[in-house]
Amino acid sequence: MAVTIKDIYPICTAPEGIPLVIVKVVTSEPGLYGIGCATYTQRWMTVAHAVTNYMKPLLVGKDVTRIEDIWQMSMVSAYWRNGPVLNNAISGVDEALWDIKGKMANMPVYDLLGGKVREAARVYRHADGRTLEEVGDKVQAFMEDGVQVIRIQHGGYGGNAYEQALESMRPDGACTGAYYDPLGYQLSVTKLFDYMRNRFGFNVEFCHDVHEHLDPIESVRLAKELEPYRLFFYEDSLAPEQNEWFEIMRRQTHTPIAMGELFNNPREITPLIANKLIDYIRCHVSQIGGITPAKKLANMAEAFSVRTAWHGPGDTSPVGHAADIHLDVSSWNFGIQEWAGFKQASLDVFPGCPELRKGYVYPNSNPGLGIDIDEELAKKFPCSEKLPQWTNCRRPDGTLNRP
Repeated sequence: MAVTIKDIYPICTAPEGIPLVIVKVVTSEPGLYGIGCATYTQRWMTVAHAVTNYMKPLLVGKDVTRIEDIWQMSMVSAYWRNGPVLNNAISGVDEALWDIKGKMANMPVYDLLGGKVREAARVYRHADGRTLEEVGDKVQAFMEDGVQVIRIQHGGYGGNAYEQALESMRPDGACTGAYYDPLGYQLSVTKLFDYMRNRFGFNVEFCHDVHEHLDPIESVRLAKELEPYRLFFYEDSLAPEQNEWFEIMRRQTHTPIAMGELFNNPREITPLIANKLIDYIRCHVSQIGGITPAKKLANMAEAFSVRTAWHGPGDTSPVGHAADIHLDVSSWNFGIQEWAGFKQASLDVFPGCPELRKGYVYPNSNPGLGIDIDEELAKKFPCSEKLPQWTNCRRPDGTLNRP
């Protein structure tokens, strides 16, 4: 007799102050359930609503083993598709079903995906600060912990967003927002890399995230200026709406390029892969719909010598991080994994978190994703309904910019 879906519900929690959405799928088999990440921090309430009011009615009673069929059904059920809200809701269910299947087989998910090709995933950490010395000290601490690749930023994405564009630069009556100065940012980045290479030499690898803050031609220029510093990669240098500029960038620079954090549909990124315009895919796994599409995307990228570098900031839940690591250790073309790390509150709410040791993150060998959630403890960390402010990003003249 088939094991079926008995209930689906979201669990919203914020152990570190960042809203997370976890989906729990309960089965007809007593004690058997799975959890998955559906975290879209900036619109978490909308995702939770979609899980409760659309995914549950659609899927209750379905055979839990039919992961591919359920994913395809969920994607087309709304007719209009491939948006971040529904994709995250679908991801929550998809990852929970992989978790369930692993528990039914008494195998970790990485074995279901073909087995390990490495024991752990090499990660990169994030070093930021108000001064060059402060960033350098954080780099030093990471290096002493065994981290081999570090993303360096100076004063946040775009560089000191709230201070760099001085009040005197704004017109009268300019709107409030997170102001930054594109030229000042570009100049600060080259100074940052010059300082880091002079201090540490080439004994550590660095990457940098533009975070869409520059016009395309400015981003191309910065990529060229950073060539002597040998970046591990140059991250999210263009917006998804500017994909045609990657061909121009590729012709102009040999700096490795990583892209994909804001993509919803793998079809948005496949031309960049097929035309060899990027070196790393940076998708947020829950944003594209979960493990099912991510594994397919990784396999396609392998054929074109493109590596994975899944998005892994603080607004990826520990469950989402666990899913990433299972993909990382089972994908031959894995490149690097972004790693925000966990505070004690997250470790308490999510027992079974992957473990960081000397620059590598290790999955455990428990069946499924190997991670769980303490629902009662999760309730002690409610999510805030406050809208984010950093997304209200503006240039010195007050023009709204991509964040």
